Amino acid sequence: MSDRLLKSALEKDETLEQPEDRPVEQDQKALRLELQSAKDELKKARESSEESLNKIKYLVADFDNYRKQMEKQAATKAESDKAELLLKFLNIRDDYLRALSVAKQRKSEPVVIEGLQGILKNIDSLLASEGVREIESLGTPFDPNVHDAIAHSERDDIEENTVTAEIRKGYVLNSKVLRPSIVEISKKIVKNSVSDTTQEERG
Repeated sequence: MSDRLLKSALEKDETLEQPEDRPVEQDQKALRLELQSAKDELKKARESSEESLNKIKYLVADFDNYRKQMEKQAATKAESDKAELLLKFLNIRDDYLRALSVAKQRKSEPVVIEGLQGILKNIDSLLASEGVREIESLGTPFDPNVHDAIAHSERDDIEENTVTAEIRKGYVLNSKVLRPSIVEISKKIVKNSVSDTTQEERG
């Protein structure tokens, strides 16, 4: 009888343990699912953040390029405006030189000529301080980048296409041509050998 009671008690214990085991397994399974879900969400969040970061990098790069382009355009515009203004000064200088030449020809008072020369010196100093310098042309080979030839002179004593006269001075601004020099260039004298021979035969 005691064996039967013991067996019955053991069976009851087993039935009591089974319901307790099942919730533990279910909890573990649920935790695994939650963990996997958290990992998936973390992966998606990481991918989303990387995508957002890349977009931000592209936006920053685009803005930086835009800023540089705007700065370049502003610098080019400022340089163009400066060149335009300096060209007006050069035209004034040309007029001033003509006036000074007339004053010298008419033998104006020395004090007047000295005053005019002093003003011219100030104009030249201002132009130089802004990076304007004269193009050295006389006696140099013709260069279409800095010279405009509007006349020629027949010469045998110098190389052909050498600048023989400067009609209007040219200037550069920081190595860029502000105004080309208007010049006269040399041209070789072409002799008509047939007429020379004919003249010799006649003589």
